[in-house]
Amino acid sequence: MRVLIIILCMLAMESVHSQIHEIGGFLGGSNFIGDVGSSKYIAPNSFAIGGLYKWNRSARHAWRASVMFTQLKGFDHKSDDPRRQERGYKFTNNLTEASIGMEFNFFDFDQHTGKSLATPYVYSGLSVARYDNYYFNSQGEQTSENTSSLAYGIPMIVGFKTKFMEHLILGVEIGARYTFSDEIDGSVPDAKIKQSAYSFGNTNNNDWYVFTGFTLTYSFGRNPCYCVYE
Repeated sequence: MRVLIIILCMLAMESVHSQIHEIGGFLGGSNFIGDVGSSKYIAPNSFAIGGLYKWNRSARHAWRASVMFTQLKGFDHKSDDPRRQERGYKFTNNLTEASIGMEFNFFDFDQHTGKSLATPYVYSGLSVARYDNYYFNSQGEQTSENTSSLAYGIPMIVGFKTKFMEHLILGVEIGARYTFSDEIDGSVPDAKIKQSAYSFGNTNNNDWYVFTGFTLTYSFGRNPCYCVYE
C-alpha cells in the first residue's frame, strides 16, 4: 500500500508540474515580403495585435496557440529596387492569423521554483491566415475581388522571455511566416479568368510576412504536491 501511495503521488506531482498555463497578448508591428513593396526582412510598417495561450508541458517546451490581427501594407516607393520604385504599386490587406505549435526553451524555465527566470526560445508549427483577394488593374490601382482566401504557412519565431513578477512573463520576439500562397499582395488574382491578364512578379517565390513585438502573459497553475509518508 505504501508503494502504491508513493507511485500515485509521484504521478500527481508530474501531472501538476505540467499544468502551468499562460494566457496573454502580443503587441507590435508587421511587414510584408513579396512582389510588392520593400524586400527588407524586418521593417514593421503596420500595427499588429494578438492573443496567445501556452500549456507548459515541461521546463523546456510548451504547446502554444495564438490569434493575430494586422493590416499588411506594401509600398513600392520604399523598395530598394528601381523597377518597383518606377512601378509605384501600393496595397493594404487585412489579415487574421491562427497558429498552433510548440515553443522550445534553450534553458530550463521552471515556473514552480519562484526564482527569476530568463531564456531564449524558438517556436514553430502551422498557421492559417485569412486575407482579402484583389488585383491591380491596368491603371495600377488596387481593385477588390470581393472575396477572401486562406493562406497556410509555417511560422518561424525566435524570442527572449523573462519572468519579472510572480505570475507575469515578458517576451520580445520576431516571427517570420512562410506561406503557401502568392496572392496576398495581389500579384496573382484569385479569379482564374484574371490571372493571365493581371499576374506579375516572381511566381516561384511565395509570400512572407513578419510580426515583431512584445508578449505579456499571466501564468497560473498549482504548485506540485508533496507526499508525507512514514
